[in-house]
Amino acid sequence: MVKIRAHHVRITTFIHATEDEDKVLEAIATFIPEEIDEEDIIFDIDETTGFFGNPIKVVNVEIKRSKAVRLFIDYFKELLSEEDRRYLLDHLDEKVDEEGTFYVRFNKQKAYLGEPEIDEGSDVVQVRVKVKAFPMRKEAVVKAVREWLEE
Repeated sequence: MVKIRAHHVRITTFIHATEDEDKVLEAIATFIPEEIDEEDIIFDIDETTGFFGNPIKVVNVEIKRSKAVRLFIDYFKELLSEEDRRYLLDHLDEKVDEEGTFYVRFNKQKAYLGEPEIDEGSDVVQVRVKVKAFPMRKEAVVKAVREWLEE
């Protein structure tokens, strides 16, 4: 079984004034496996103001401990539909940055319904996986993620 290894995972989304905060938090919970202990999750909500003065909350979730990150990676792969895997494979070069972070954006409403689906729109839950690769170059990370997704 091909696995990728990662330093940490970050999950981010916004809660707009018109949204139900509990529902947005449920959408984020879709991406966190139940097996991960609460103490392995760093959870933060920052309040800010939008362009037109509207209140916006920024939700950040971080998973850092090795065991929790491994649980997340396995769970995350299971969440991906075949169509989403193909999409990621077709766009993998765009989804990995020079620092080795793998970015995937999901439709927030679908995530709330427990049906995560990749979405490039603006109302999304963003998952960022800081992949471990040697040597630490974009090409090595793209190769590792490709092998993991193709399995």
